[in-house]
Amino acid sequence: MIESKPLAPFPIAILFSGNGSNLENLVLHKDSMQQALKPYGVRPYFVLGISNKHNAYGIKRCASLGLDCEVIAHNDFASRALYEVALSKRLRDAGVRFLVLAGFMRILGSAFVREFCCINIHPSFLPLYKGAHAIQESYEGAEDFGGVSVHWVSEELDSGGIIMQEKIVKIAGESLEEYERRIHLLEHKLYPKALIAALVQYVGRES
Repeated sequence: MIESKPLAPFPIAILFSGNGSNLENLVLHKDSMQQALKPYGVRPYFVLGISNKHNAYGIKRCASLGLDCEVIAHNDFASRALYEVALSKRLRDAGVRFLVLAGFMRILGSAFVREFCCINIHPSFLPLYKGAHAIQESYEGAEDFGGVSVHWVSEELDSGGIIMQEKIVKIAGESLEEYERRIHLLEHKLYPKALIAALVQYVGRES
């Protein structure tokens, strides 16, 4: 009988700033992620959640999910560079190879982006409506659609290569709140699939 080769561990960290609903959704889909990457000889798993805010609700989600969580607050550092040095060190100590941004409301510097492979989810159909107010700007925009995009993180805000994106059709008379609700539902549908696609690309490049 031929013994199967052990899968190589592939630790992933999730960075977040707020509610953490995308974080929770990804962790709940971890079995699908691991099954999809099994043929590639790796076992991806979420090793750590990191928030840059002490009061982020996602911290409670991490506790309920059994995911180790730490706060590395950007306000505790004199500069973005110093903050990212501390963040990088913690990630390296955890053996992290891949980062998932899930509502992480910080722009990452070029040195950090060069060191870590990161993906991000954005609530518009990029390249439309980059930045922190994308949902409202998309809602108010002239297009008859909105959308969600998952992309590689680059040194330019919301401008890395698209991994996966999908549109929703705007509904006449729909409130901003209902539009935002549908955007978040699409995020929860799209992000687990996009993460798997991104991991397959990453593992393929590394092999």
